[in-house]
Amino acid sequence: MIEAIGISKYFGDKMVLKNVSAKFEKGKNNLIIGKSGAGKTVLLKCLVGLYEVDQGHIDFDGRNFSDMNLKNRKEIRKEIGMLFQGGALFDSYSVEENVMFPLNMFTEMTLEEKLERVNTVLNRVKLVNANKLMPGELSGGMIKRVAIARAISNNPQYLFCDEPNSGLDPNTAGVIDELINEITEEYDIVTIVNSHDMNSVLKMGDNIIFVNDGRICWQGNRDEILDSDNVSLNEFVFSTELTKRLKYSK
Repeated sequence: MIEAIGISKYFGDKMVLKNVSAKFEKGKNNLIIGKSGAGKTVLLKCLVGLYEVDQGHIDFDGRNFSDMNLKNRKEIRKEIGMLFQGGALFDSYSVEENVMFPLNMFTEMTLEEKLERVNTVLNRVKLVNANKLMPGELSGGMIKRVAIARAISNNPQYLFCDEPNSGLDPNTAGVIDELINEITEEYDIVTIVNSHDMNSVLKMGDNIIFVNDGRICWQGNRDEILDSDNVSLNEFVFSTELTKRLKYSK
């Protein structure tokens, strides 16, 4: 489990996160949702350690990440996989080299062991024999699948996904959602997804945290979100035709 305990974050004199506390459980798809500027991306970056919190702390399975020195943080970072918005592949690296990057950074595997692991995770995301392709030769969906393979190559305990469906058509987005869901269950890991895509929220939201004006204003699951009486949440959720139809069909 990852737990945020009373965390706040300032940029200059502006308080962007305001005493946020939340739990993100293992084996579940934990989704952070909210309008642009609400603080959801800042929360994700604080959780993964890209931003330092100004108040409170973040625990990884009872380990106080916020108070750790760089050496101890590196040990936890070995347990983290990160899927960046857009995939963020290295353009000059082949698919194989991209997926192998975390193994080179965090393990002492032999080259043979690394190649075996690369092939295992590429097979898992259904990209067999794509090893030597370059990012410029891949479709948007393939780029996201390579990025997922890279994120899980080091057997992470924690998987962070920042807008994994950004720029994808609905069918491809559904494939990525299903893949993230399957990997979360298969590896029994803590998965945290920052998303604005209500299709994803309604499909895979085991635990949904709604951030508004730097605070957590609602928390529940995909079965509860359409019935909430939270005004701010409803303004966000029912801004799409899909969710409007779902609400009025009940």
